[in-house]
Amino acid sequence: MSHNKSIILEFWDFLKIRKKWWLLPIIIMLILVGVLIVFGQSSAISPFIYALI
Repeated sequence: MSHNKSIILEFWDFLKIRKKWWLLPIIIMLILVGVLIVFGQSSAISPFIYALI
């Protein structure tokens, strides 16, 4: 493997080689929750995010 791969490409290779496709929805949900937390703390759209939750 190349030493200059990004973490996303390395994770994609891990999923392909090890057949761990069940991890993909978990990672996607963690990323989405993280994005909601970041945008919910300091942005103009935070009232709309709070209304969703």
